[in-house]
Amino acid sequence: MRTARKLFLAPFGGNSYQTHDLQAAAWLRLTFTFAAAGLLASCAAAPALHTASAPKCQRVHVRTTAYCKREGTSRNAVGEYLSGRIVRSAASDWSRFPIGTRFRVVGTTEEYIIDDYGAALIGTNTIDLYKTSMLAMQQWGVRHVDIDILQWGSDAQSVKVLTPRARNKGVRKMLLALNKKKPADRQL
Repeated sequence: MRTARKLFLAPFGGNSYQTHDLQAAAWLRLTFTFAAAGLLASCAAAPALHTASAPKCQRVHVRTTAYCKREGTSRNAVGEYLSGRIVRSAASDWSRFPIGTRFRVVGTTEEYIIDDYGAALIGTNTIDLYKTSMLAMQQWGVRHVDIDILQWGSDAQSVKVLTPRARNKGVRKMLLALNKKKPADRQL
């Protein structure tokens, strides 16, 4: 009781240093509260402005597997080295996800670009993600995930790359599916 009484009476009595310290602390709390409220208000408004001008991503649910260069070549379908850096390589059926399609795996910061294809992927909704090591590939395994399509690739570019390889049965299947697409369905 005695301690509570001293705390209650401190702003009104006591020495002037205690009163000044309490007033400074109150002003500091008040200043901090207004600064935090202003920061929160500005953060809340910023994404609304940003998302209004940015194009919306299309979310797709896919089955993913992983591969690494130990399983085959270290180059993609267009002859460039597979990328495991900022934008990573991925393989798919190009009639479903054309070459150049950029996407992000939801819940991660991993961004990929379709620059390869594989026989096992043709006719499926599976995307094979390039991993830089056998361990990373094994840790990924098979996962069903959502991806955000950041930019659709080009069906025309897919046809251009695949046409010289039309002797391959899988490539012929992709070309046939690409040629059956209506012009409105094509991503150019």
